[in-house]
Amino acid sequence: MGDWSTADMPDQRGRRIVVTGANSGLGEQTARALGRAGAEVVLACRNVAKAQRVADEIGENATVAALDLADLTSVRAFADGFEGADVLINNAGVMALPLGRTADGFEMQIGTNFLGHFALTGLVLDRIGERVVTLSSLAHNVARLDIDDLNWDRRKYNRWVAYGDSKIADLMMALELAERLEKAGSSTISVAAHPGYAATELQTRTESLVDWVMKLGNATPLAQSAADGALPTLYAAAAPEAVNGKFYGPAQFGGLRGAPTEAGYRSVADDAAVRGRLWSTAEELTGVSFDI
Repeated sequence: MGDWSTADMPDQRGRRIVVTGANSGLGEQTARALGRAGAEVVLACRNVAKAQRVADEIGENATVAALDLADLTSVRAFADGFEGADVLINNAGVMALPLGRTADGFEMQIGTNFLGHFALTGLVLDRIGERVVTLSSLAHNVARLDIDDLNWDRRKYNRWVAYGDSKIADLMMALELAERLEKAGSSTISVAAHPGYAATELQTRTESLVDWVMKLGNATPLAQSAADGALPTLYAAAAPEAVNGKFYGPAQFGGLRGAPTEAGYRSVADDAAVRGRLWSTAEELTGVSFDI
């Protein structure tokens, strides 16, 4: 994999790629890079006006679609009008918010980051021609996932653990989907990625003093730009060498920064019984079943 960068990305002309949350941060940089490489890019976003400004700068090969992952009605509406794509990139997310609820009553982070993307993927999978890329995070290491209490109805809420829960759930979804696709003999693959420590707006929206700490951290040499943080996602989405069921992240400083490489993760994500329970619970909560 070496020092893979956007210069190594193949020509993307003829490919249609959906990027959720592409109006800012990692999603924006992912969409811009794919657009420069010639892909037809769909920016699937809650903030349509902000996404349109990004799409206008990318050019005529970029379009905007309304998608609020914190509202399953919006997810279903997007899926109903979806005409298909080569790649779906499950990028959108919120981080370390105070306790809040989605339109469907889910804890905001698990609801947006995981359940929204789970429902979206299940509803459009039959129209994804090549691969699904799902973003996790190094924060999956702090997760204390309780499948019987995904929505923090009984536990005392901890915003960072809740974020970690959502990100290990995303990783487990990607790995479980990869296994199911392979068993079904599908040519579609599922790949996971994480950005390391990338300086983005996401880290300054916790509505707490942590915002100031993160702003200081973003100015240190450990933090990389959003464009560099998008490289593992771009590798997972565009590199012919990307492998079904693999997890890609930065190679240096314990995964904080650098060119993409295969990343390690907590062993619980490989526990088939736990993944199966999470999958079944997500199907029950969202009302979405995968036709694989």
